[in-house]
Amino acid sequence: MKRISLILIGLLYFAQTSLAQEKSNQEHFIQLSGIVVDDDSLRGIPFVSVIVKGTKRGTITDFYGFFSVVAQPGDELQFFSINHKNAVYKLEDTLSLKHYYVIQRLLKDTILLADVDVYPWPSKEEFKRAFLNLDLSETDYDRAAKNLDRSDLSYAERNLKMDAQANYRYAMQQYLTKVYTTGQYPVNNLLNPIAWAQFIDAWRQGKFKKKSNTKK
Repeated sequence: MKRISLILIGLLYFAQTSLAQEKSNQEHFIQLSGIVVDDDSLRGIPFVSVIVKGTKRGTITDFYGFFSVVAQPGDELQFFSINHKNAVYKLEDTLSLKHYYVIQRLLKDTILLADVDVYPWPSKEEFKRAFLNLDLSETDYDRAAKNLDRSDLSYAERNLKMDAQANYRYAMQQYLTKVYTTGQYPVNNLLNPIAWAQFIDAWRQGKFKKKSNTKK
């Protein structure tokens, strides 16, 4: 009887020890912090969902891609981002410290959407009505003449802004003029006697008179 009691006491002791050790292992939580970066630019990715698989724990990265979450050894961390491929990070079972830091890279993912055709008609009936009432009397010549209308071209010329090449050319001309007159007063053609002589000569020759448009 005494021998049976000792055996029972030993079994209870080992069972309690194993349960306490298992409970200790289960309660071994670690604080896992890190940053999620893009694999190409190595810049932090904001608003990435970080979830501990099989649990209700998780977080979201901040604007700089930083995150911090509570996990246990052996857990799997899942990373979800709209513009990147999903990733999984496996924690080792032998982790013993309370704080760990990781850097997770995510690959960019390209999502191809199906083509969408947008029509100005809300229904097939509207399209049929518009097609039957289509005016085809205007020819290519009429459309070309309309596009070359003098008033429209004049308006476009007045409102057309200089592009980068024209701005560069104008700036270089101003710079060359400034270099040409360095150390002296800028050139003023109103005080140029040669220019005045050319103007008077052209005026005497009648070059400023309006030419008549009468046809013979």
